[in-house]
Amino acid sequence: MPQYDYDLFVIGAGSGGVRAARIAASYGARVAIAEERDLGGTCVNVGCVPKKLMVYASHFGEEFEDAVGFGWNVGARANHWRTLIQNKNAEIARLNGIYAGLLDGAGAARIDGHAFLIDAHTVDVEGRRLTTEYALIATGGSPRPLEDVPGGEYAISSNEMFHLEHMPYRALIVGGGYIAVEFAGILHGLGGEVIQIHRGPLFLRGFDDMLRQALADDMRNKGIDLRFDTRLARIEAVGTARRAILTDGTSVDVDIVLAAIGRKPRTAGLGLERIGVRLDGNGAIEVDEYSRTNVENIYAVGDVTGRIELTPVAIAEGHAVANTLFGNRPTKVDYENVPTAVFSQPPLASVGLTQIQARERGIEIDVYRNLFRPMKHTLSGRKERIAIEIVVDRATDRVLGCHMVGPDAPEIIQCLAIALKAGATKAHFDATIGLHPTTAEEFVTMRAKTEPTAIAHEGPPPGVEGE
Repeated sequence: MPQYDYDLFVIGAGSGGVRAARIAASYGARVAIAEERDLGGTCVNVGCVPKKLMVYASHFGEEFEDAVGFGWNVGARANHWRTLIQNKNAEIARLNGIYAGLLDGAGAARIDGHAFLIDAHTVDVEGRRLTTEYALIATGGSPRPLEDVPGGEYAISSNEMFHLEHMPYRALIVGGGYIAVEFAGILHGLGGEVIQIHRGPLFLRGFDDMLRQALADDMRNKGIDLRFDTRLARIEAVGTARRAILTDGTSVDVDIVLAAIGRKPRTAGLGLERIGVRLDGNGAIEVDEYSRTNVENIYAVGDVTGRIELTPVAIAEGHAVANTLFGNRPTKVDYENVPTAVFSQPPLASVGLTQIQARERGIEIDVYRNLFRPMKHTLSGRKERIAIEIVVDRATDRVLGCHMVGPDAPEIIQCLAIALKAGATKAHFDATIGLHPTTAEEFVTMRAKTEPTAIAHEGPPPGVEGE
């Protein structure tokens, strides 16, 4: 008889946990996965997927305006918020069903409810105790509340944004990361008045400086009120509205205050302290290069580890754990050249090193840049610009980083990530014939070097979908 009920017990059915469960089961392991919320985790339910759908919705306002320059006569128009939310909810429900089908098809047992560890080999799920040889923590993260701001309880998080009954036509967004910038574009595109404040001199720290400034300029040109070096002092309720008092003494009355100040690992209530699993200073689970904790049979993947907090990374980590434990293939995840995108308006995307990161590694670099107006806007009249940059190792000619802000940036950077992963050089880029007329061809036609930027390092590289 087997010593344990399961070979692998996964706590958390987000992207990383589901991938680990599916692959482990495909190797013949007896697998169970517990989830107290909806299948798919943050990304499917209150993250990447619904956010992208809302980004699509918000694009139409500008598309209608731009159509006039191309000869279209577009009549009266308005967005119906409840229809958008209802259709978004239907798509999320469909994806929840797909995740359930994937787990069932792989032979993994699905268990509903809150799970926590009694000891290294025993899991409690709503009073039911089960044993396992290995445990995998994949519980993700949650939005950080405005704990240090008086009246912070009047703010909402990105989780609630996806379920509001009415469109918030006046919004204050607090934060300078992916979530804050993306929701600023969404709400403005749907017709709202948006103020975004950030405590630093420029948002999206860790990304290329030219791109950050170009995006800020574009957002301001669209009418978004960006206020940097600004903090929130307190929030007051004024009927159903919110009055936000800022540190410069000014105040604004809005329908919502959205706190997008970062995310924290969801480690509370898992029994980790009881069994001695080590956490770092931010509450994230410490793991080695194989995603193993200091307790030999317990592993952790995804946002709960505080590494690169992106869905595809969590998926890769979950797959690697399954390979390591049950596929007879010890596998490490390669965190170099992971592409990332901010679905701002216009979008920003990046892969590889920025100038600052390259110089911090002691690499002498050449930099190629271009800042130009998209062909589309020669007729639309919009003031939006595209900014692109290539960072090259001067000694080897290898391309170290590609960065872009502008339409289709995520799609273009995803393809360039393959080139960087393969070790492409600037000579390879130069020898590639461009596809004309496109924005992407600019990456293979730039020949003139520009002076590297001299700015101070502001923080870690991009890759955290939080503040």
